[in-house]
Amino acid sequence: MTDGVVELRVVGYGDPDATALVARVQEEYVQRYGGPDETPLDPAMFDPPHGLFLVAYLDGMPVGTGAWRRSPVRELGGSSAAEIKRMYVVPEQRGHGLARRVLAELEATAAASGYDLIVLETGLAQPEAIALYESSGYARIPGFGHYAASELNRCYGKRL
Repeated sequence: MTDGVVELRVVGYGDPDATALVARVQEEYVQRYGGPDETPLDPAMFDPPHGLFLVAYLDGMPVGTGAWRRSPVRELGGSSAAEIKRMYVVPEQRGHGLARRVLAELEATAAASGYDLIVLETGLAQPEAIALYESSGYARIPGFGHYAASELNRCYGKRL
């Protein structure tokens, strides 16, 4: 775990720190995949009670994000799903457990909101994300979402 004080703060999708970090993750998608994530998103999808957007702060500096929104996916015997979006930790703070901490908070808040399944999309160009999800108990599920037909797409789910 990283040294320093970590705070996970619920913010709106339009929060300036959230916006800056989303721009950084989009830049990373361009580097890894050749273009930004083009999944259609309405910022209101992340408003409670049917969504949540977190910014992770380390010693007061914004260093990561994670969010969830309601999802129609029904896999693994789940009856009500939340989809994780915008998981991101700035490169200079990776490898210290921040993503795992954000992921655990997303799972806990989704469960507290009544969801019994959490799902996500990632891609083969993000092996560290795949390793995080698999080591956190996520199982491969059939493709869904905007990139369902892409051979780079990998979808995962976990019962809460």
